[in-house]
Amino acid sequence: MLGGLSYCLTVSLAEIKTAVSELSPEELAELAAFIAEQDNAAWDKQMDEDSASGKLDFLIEQADRAEATGKLRDWPAGQ
Repeated sequence: MLGGLSYCLTVSLAEIKTAVSELSPEELAELAAFIAEQDNAAWDKQMDEDSASGKLDFLIEQADRAEATGKLRDWPAGQ
C-alpha cells in the first residue's frame, strides 16, 4: 500500500524479458539469485505438501524394504 492506496501493477513476461536484457551483470546476478531462492522455496513448499499428504510415503516404504534386505546404502559424501 502506498499512502493508503493499493494498486496492482501488471507486467507481461515480454516486458520482464526486455527489462532483464537491460540489466547490468551485477543486477542480473542478483536477479538470478532471487529467482533461485523463489524456486527453491516453491520446491520446498511442494515437498512439504506432498509429504504431509502422504504422496511420498512410498519412498519410506522403499527405504524400509531396502534396509530389511541389506540393500540400503549410505548417501554419497558431499551431496
